[in-house]
This record gives sequence, structure tokens and C-alpha cells, in this order.
Amino acid sequence: MSIFGAMTTAIGGLTAQSRALGHASDNIANSQTIGFKRVDTNFVSFVTNSSRRLHEPGSVVARPAFRHDVQGAIEQVSNNTSLAISGDGFFGVTQAVTIDTNTNLPIFDTRRFYTRAGDFALDRNGYLVNGADFFLLGWPVDQATLQANQAVIEPVRVTQMIGAPVATSQVDLSANLPANAPVAPAPGSSFTSTVGIYDPLGNLRTATITWTHAGLNAWTAAFDMDSDGTADGTVDFTFGVLPNTPGTLVPGGTGIQNNTGVVTGIGVPNTAGSPATVTVTFNYGSGPQQILFNFGRYDETVGLTQFAGTEYEVRAIEQNGVPPGAFSSVTIAESGDVIVNYDNGQRRTIYRVPVFKFADPNRLDRLDGQAFAPTRDSGPANPHNAGTQGTGTLVVSAIERSNVDIAQEFTRLIVAQRAYSANTRVVSASDEMLVETLNMKR
Repeated sequence: MSIFGAMTTAIGGLTAQSRALGHASDNIANSQTIGFKRVDTNFVSFVTNSSRRLHEPGSVVARPAFRHDVQGAIEQVSNNTSLAISGDGFFGVTQAVTIDTNTNLPIFDTRRFYTRAGDFALDRNGYLVNGADFFLLGWPVDQATLQANQAVIEPVRVTQMIGAPVATSQVDLSANLPANAPVAPAPGSSFTSTVGIYDPLGNLRTATITWTHAGLNAWTAAFDMDSDGTADGTVDFTFGVLPNTPGTLVPGGTGIQNNTGVVTGIGVPNTAGSPATVTVTFNYGSGPQQILFNFGRYDETVGLTQFAGTEYEVRAIEQNGVPPGAFSSVTIAESGDVIVNYDNGQRRTIYRVPVFKFADPNRLDRLDGQAFAPTRDSGPANPHNAGTQGTGTLVVSAIERSNVDIAQEFTRLIVAQRAYSANTRVVSASDEMLVETLNMKR
């Protein structure tokens, strides 16, 4: 009985070592596969009969020991939509099962899968897809609230190829009006500033502010919002002397001449340190557009001042409108925000990428393409913002390499080969012993 037991045990050992050899070969073959997780081997013995008086040969089986929770090396790459997770967690992904013939867009599997392979790039339809053809999932961002809708998880797709224009709502002017300039109507008593303004449709308009020296420490600003040569409203400015800060706007010292109804206010409340602003309403053909002109603060040497000189000096004039923009690029922030960049300098956050966490990631089912599927033992996938609730942080423009250690795998390969050879010797010895037993009858 022991001879047959030794033979069957050795054959079990051959099977177990061949499986260990297969695990090592799989690891070595995928040593350069992005996001691959190695498979170790656990040997489990089976006992037939064992006591203090008797032990009969049993058997051994090789079972895979998954190392999904062991991180591979993170490597920086040039692709700005590649992602890696430093720590625990997985990306949520899905697969395309067919193509909609009407839209020519993919129809997706209703199931979710999970991966650490973050080599995502835009495909021809604007989806973020990794090298194994899995589509990245994200939370859409509400453009009104700029908050991620965590009740919806869908494939990340970039469709906002045109950046909407932003109408100008504020103009900031920093300049010095020459205190020694002639007083109107003398020649040289007026000075002009022009600024480009964008209307709601993104058209560039030109507004002109003409400053006229009206008397001692007094100036009148005429606003010509469409540069047609006709003032659309005027405002009087008074500058201070001691005990106020010399050359600065005086609180309460300005008045409004509302010629056409477009100038609606200035410096409320008119106290020292409060903003000196004028709100102008004008219709460029797309409806009334309010523009706040910011001239600094009362009784402070910021913004608009009046000091000695005969020349008007503009230090800075800026406005906050932008023209329409075309798609420039996509970037992903460390927070997981997917950001569309436009050539007009505008940015728009359209998705946020969550990180999914499992109670026991080593119990996930392995799929083709470095993907995993949840099981009862792994627990459900719980989405979180990157870096919260125990999930890892996102590393942008990076990928996670395989967690295979080549040196370690070759060591295991040698050990498995030697153990396999030893088991063949046991089979040979058992066979020889059986032959000798049979020869006893002769």
C-alpha cells in the first residue's frame, strides 16, 4: 500500500509543481504588463491516514495566491491622461459590447469591472480608454453647481470641444491722472483709455473712457461703450488733499451725471477704503450687459490716482471676458477631476474619477486585460474620492508597472524544477520497487 501511496503522492507532487511552474511562467511573461498583479503559489497537503502509530502517504495540491493588493512601481510617462493609484483601490471601467448603428457610438456592458492599468488615452469618440480597451468610469460634474454627481457613474467622454465665450463683467483700471494738466476747455485737458470688451456672443467690442480735467482736483470720466464718439454716461471724480491721502479719490466726493441711464452707481458705501466702482449697463445687441469698472479704493493709493505730471499714465487695464475657444487638451488633476482646456485660457471640469475600494481585493476574480470582477468574498466595490476613506492617491501622468519581481520568479522557477525532478525520482523508485516485488514470485 505504501509503494502505491508513494507513487500517487509523487504524481500529485508533479501536478502541483507543474502548476507552480505555470504561475511563475505567467508572472515572468507579464513582467512588463501595465497593472499586472502576480500570482504566487500556496501548497496544501492532503492527509489520508495519520496517527501516532501510522502515517500513510497523502497528496499535495497547488493553489494560486493572488497578490492584487501589492503595488507595482509607479513610472512617470508623457501622456497627461495616464493615471496610477498610490495605495489601495482600483479604477472603475467597463467594456463596449457592440456599436449603435445610429450614432456609431459604443453600447456598454451593464457590468462594472476594475483595474489598476491606468494607461488611459482619448479614442476617436472622445472616451478615455486604456490599452486593454476598457473605458474609464467617472462621476459627471454639474456645470451649474460644479459638483460631482455621485449618484451617476458613466464612461468618461470629452464632448465639449468648444469653449463658450465669457462676457466681460469687470474692468480694472490702474492709472495716474496728471494734476498739472490744463483745465478744460484748454487744449491738453483730456486723456483717453480704451479697453476691449467681449459681449455675450464673444464679439470683441471697444470701450473708451475719456478723462477731462474739470478743475482743481476734479475730473470727469465719459464712458463711450461702443466707441461711436458719443458718451453713454459720465461720472465726476474728486481727489483729496490733506488731511486725506493726497492724490486719492475722496469718499463722498464723487458725483454722477446720469446722461443716458447707463451709469448706475459708484462706491457704495462711499467710505475710506471702500471700492470706488462704476456700473455701466449697455446693450451690444444681445441684451443688457452690466460691466463694473473698478477704479481702486477711496483714500488709498491703489487704482486711480492724481499726482503731479502733465501726461496720463496707465499702469494696468484688465478685463475678465474671453472669446470663444477651441479644444486644446485634456488633463486630469490629482483630485481626479477631468479638465478640458481651451485655447482661450478657459478650463472646464467635466468629470471626477473615483477610486473603488474592496474589503478583500485578493478575492477578486481575474479577467483578461488586467481587469477584475467582484465576488461575494471580495465584498462590493465602494467608490470614494481619491485619497479618502483609505483609498490611495492619484498620480497623474503616470502608470503602475507589474508587481512581478523577476529575480524572485526565477528563484521559484528553479525550486519548482528541482522539486519536479525529485518527484519523478520517487515515481521511478516506486516503479523499481514494484518490479522487485513482482520478481519475488519467480
